[in-house]
Amino acid sequence: MDKTEVLAQYMPVSAAPIIAKWIDYFQCEFKISKDRSTKLGDYRHPFKGKGHKISVNNGLNPYAFLVTTVHEFAHLLTWNDHKGKVKPHGTEWKHNFKRMMKPFFELQVFPADIHHTIINYLDNPAASSCTDLSLARALKKYDTTLATTRVEELPLHTVFVLKDGRKFKKGERIRKRYRCVCLDNGNTYLFNPLAEVWLATGT
Repeated sequence: MDKTEVLAQYMPVSAAPIIAKWIDYFQCEFKISKDRSTKLGDYRHPFKGKGHKISVNNGLNPYAFLVTTVHEFAHLLTWNDHKGKVKPHGTEWKHNFKRMMKPFFELQVFPADIHHTIINYLDNPAASSCTDLSLARALKKYDTTLATTRVEELPLHTVFVLKDGRKFKKGERIRKRYRCVCLDNGNTYLFNPLAEVWLATGT
């Protein structure tokens, strides 16, 4: 199975040949990683004789996988242009991210709702696609895992459970996050509205 066929298992089929060409052109080591809770993707610049490295989580839906991949390639292009002399998500990165999204718009890779949201996002892309709630919501609609519930969808004071078994009670929204109390230790934590959780038994 060649590179394009492998990529087509994780992203829209029409996008795979473009990404395959980028991998070859930039001589980039591209890795499809196990899901990481702290990040969707990662870019590492050349170091000690080793070339560019990009990794993207394998559990993302095809559109989220593609957006994350383009995000990381924009880091690669910015490094080639400026090395470490500019901010990671500064003006230069934003310009490259916009440029690298264009081929996929021309191919009409994205559904209309995601396409529209990405255009709005591109007006001023944030440091991470998951920090832009509108874009993250649009992408999450295409996730296949439906067993979980997002924190923002829960009524106030609802008790929910995390994957590690800890129980929390949902509190008020503070700016962009929800203040929730851990019922196991009494500590307060701030939750992203899009965090996926399970309803506690009996709630």
